[in-house]
Amino acid sequence: MRLMVIDDDAQFGARVRELLAPRWPRLELLHYDPVQRGPLPPELLGQGLDAVLLDHAWASGSGLTWLAELAPRPGFAPVIFLADGDGAEQERARRLGACVALSKQDLEGGQLISAVAAAAARQAGARTARYETGAQDQEGVFGGVRIPGHRRVRYIASGNFAELYVAESDRLGELVAIKVARDRVAEGELDHAFRRLLQEYELSGRLGHGSAARVHDLGISDEHAYMVMEYFPEGDLRSHMARRFSVERTLCCAAQIARALQMVHAAGILHRDLKPGNIMLRGGGGIALIDFGLALDTLRADDITTVGQIVGTPHYMSPEQGHGEPIDVRSDLYSLGVILFEMLTGAKPYAAENPMAIVYMHRKTPVPRLPAEQSFLQPLIDRLLAKQPAQRFASSAEAATALERSHGLLALWGGA
Repeated sequence: MRLMVIDDDAQFGARVRELLAPRWPRLELLHYDPVQRGPLPPELLGQGLDAVLLDHAWASGSGLTWLAELAPRPGFAPVIFLADGDGAEQERARRLGACVALSKQDLEGGQLISAVAAAAARQAGARTARYETGAQDQEGVFGGVRIPGHRRVRYIASGNFAELYVAESDRLGELVAIKVARDRVAEGELDHAFRRLLQEYELSGRLGHGSAARVHDLGISDEHAYMVMEYFPEGDLRSHMARRFSVERTLCCAAQIARALQMVHAAGILHRDLKPGNIMLRGGGGIALIDFGLALDTLRADDITTVGQIVGTPHYMSPEQGHGEPIDVRSDLYSLGVILFEMLTGAKPYAAENPMAIVYMHRKTPVPRLPAEQSFLQPLIDRLLAKQPAQRFASSAEAATALERSHGLLALWGGA
């Protein structure tokens, strides 16, 4: 039995578990706090759940309002509405689509057990119908690869090595991103795409989820490797940059990226492909770095890239990385400087018709000038985009401190 309780009181979830444990000792209970997490994503259906228990109210929220939005979703899990004892509220909940409506004061004596059993039976019937029509099988296929326990929501994008999808995880009861390797896993060996996914899985696990995306699972299905990871409804930094951030928000964001790099570098990792598309935005203004498939693990002797091979994205490469030379943490800081310049001006520092010309400009063309109204930040840009690594900040911590100091001085400069 798998249930979700939507309520802002974690103690109530403990009470629900206590009431249901005699009937379902292995009960899995997911607690969703609507105050902390906001509305359920519109694509979430909870089809891996047996039922959803929805409280009638919480701070600044109404269960009936939520019910009116959730119940009409095609295929949404049966909802058990927990009223405040008002019979009229229970009747309204039934009209809005609740499978069962109970008073929170009447959960003892088996009423809650009966309600959950009825909802679970209804969900079992819905699953059987989806199975008989073939919908369940179709929903679990991602680019021709069947991934058990996940419902495909939509396709996001395709890269050189993998395709990316949004899916709903039955186990987690939330939306996730699934990266599916384009190449099959050859018998007896690991193909390049799988090695990249394996490295990303290992490095993200080493970092935790403070600076990097959470990675939930890595597996192989239909001879294709796949990775299940955190989904970011806010999207990546690239998708927000078209609106042109204020100088204040730009410096704040850049400082957060530098702090994330500080954690990455402390773990012995060089990202090597830092760019706006690999910086994800979390709710509340936080950021997370993704795509460590090209990263260099300095704690290991081997590297998944070929010796002398140039990896990364030309617009964001440091001069030394673009020329296949040895790099250190200051290469990632150069990439951060490119991102900072682009956020401030809306344009990349260097533009040309082909990648090699851009690589050449990173090494030979002088550091571009900011507009006059942003000139007070030119020393910061000059330091980050210095041609020689020795002239840049020595560490991501030093860069973060400089960015935070610049943010704190905005009022004096009048640059916000």
